[in-house]
Amino acid sequence: MSIAQQDIIDGFRALQLRITAALEAEDGTGRFEEDAWQRPGGGGGHTRVLDRGAVIEKGGVNFSAVHGHLPVNIQRALGVDTSAFLATGVSIVIHPNSPLVPIIHMNVRYFGMEDGTWWFGGGIDLTPHYVVADDARFFHNRIKETCDRFDPAFYPKFKQWADDYFFIQHRKETRGIGGIFFDRLNEQSGHSKEQLWEFVLAVGDTFAPTYTALMALHKDMPFTEQQKEWQLLRRGRYVEFNLVYDKGTRFGLETEGRIESILMSLPRNVSWYYDHRPDEGSPEAETLALLRKGIDWAGQI
Repeated sequence: MSIAQQDIIDGFRALQLRITAALEAEDGTGRFEEDAWQRPGGGGGHTRVLDRGAVIEKGGVNFSAVHGHLPVNIQRALGVDTSAFLATGVSIVIHPNSPLVPIIHMNVRYFGMEDGTWWFGGGIDLTPHYVVADDARFFHNRIKETCDRFDPAFYPKFKQWADDYFFIQHRKETRGIGGIFFDRLNEQSGHSKEQLWEFVLAVGDTFAPTYTALMALHKDMPFTEQQKEWQLLRRGRYVEFNLVYDKGTRFGLETEGRIESILMSLPRNVSWYYDHRPDEGSPEAETLALLRKGIDWAGQI
């Protein structure tokens, strides 16, 4: 028996609540405020935002389940011949106070059409302001372990997909150290709808223990004003990617989604300096040198 769409909706909502509880516990003082909203075209969601916590400067964990009719241009982009749709999922972006704690993003989602077409998509990626090799290995191996439980082909395929997707083309650099990215996973993947749903939930449940471990490791480390300035510059790269390339942002805007929830991924503070170039041999320059595709972090144990 195929899993019902309502079970997927309920599962994503429960995932959101598990993740926000774990983040609050690690932050220590911050609390997520919830904003329940309705989409005029159908459906709605619950946006949960933590603002100015002890570790998290701004973090959003958004759940949505929207339905209605797709604009013709979106139908063409998706290659579908029907307009009635359901889209549901959880989307997360966390911007920490400290430049030594990385930014993290995760999205897990389901898309279904009235003609029976369906797929899962999502991914998780890490954007350190300063690349730390041990952190990168830890992060990638946790994701690989999750992928390998379902299909050993998933991690290498989805890791390459993430390298290609989270790439700032006009800067010729990756957004961070990558992770995994996947889209349009359906029965053609060789896995049933129920198996893919279990995989997507497992990816979602990998988020909290992985990121809270990195929060705990770095949150109390001292940092300099120069490191803080670098953090604001790297946030600028994050904004550029989300506004220029991110498909989820574009889908939300083009389907008249809720703007506050769509742009929750943007940081509270950010900087752009004209033609900024870090000093040769500096930690900042070393990080830039590692923002490239194809690094086998999971294999570097």
